[in-house]
Amino acid sequence: MYIPVVEQTKDEQVLTLVDSIGQHYRTNLGNRYVRNAFSILPLDAKDWNLIESVTEKSDYYRYQGYHLDELYERIYALALFIHHARTDLAPKLRAILSNYSSGPGPLGNDRVLRDMAVNNFAANLGILADLVNELYERTVELDDASSRGRTPVYATMRQLEDVGRYLVGSV
Repeated sequence: MYIPVVEQTKDEQVLTLVDSIGQHYRTNLGNRYVRNAFSILPLDAKDWNLIESVTEKSDYYRYQGYHLDELYERIYALALFIHHARTDLAPKLRAILSNYSSGPGPLGNDRVLRDMAVNNFAANLGILADLVNELYERTVELDDASSRGRTPVYATMRQLEDVGRYLVGSV
């Protein structure tokens, strides 16, 4: 029985990218003004847990490092989020958020901040996609360098074939 050797990385560029992804997601996408609308996205609990492990719990991995297969799973979940947020959420985000609010909706600064979050949602998804793509490319580089004659981890994970299309929005 073949058991693949899964490399672990504490690569500083990977860790910095994960931190940047988390910061960007929390500030610009998963903020209190937009987060409620995420409930329409067709992601399962496993996907949300993987996304949360990148966007909220990256400190744990800073000390432990990432196994490449775990990192690829997180990249795929983020790419899936980006794809569905672009296709299922962004076109109707304003309407969805207005349906969630009961009463007159946010006032003053909260209204301005919510409108900014909605108006910049697509652009912020693009930034997130660029960061995730950069993380994916770096992970593939590390994977190729560490495989030393073995099949790289990414070659064993069929779902990764969709990552590029999800990130550029051509699905």
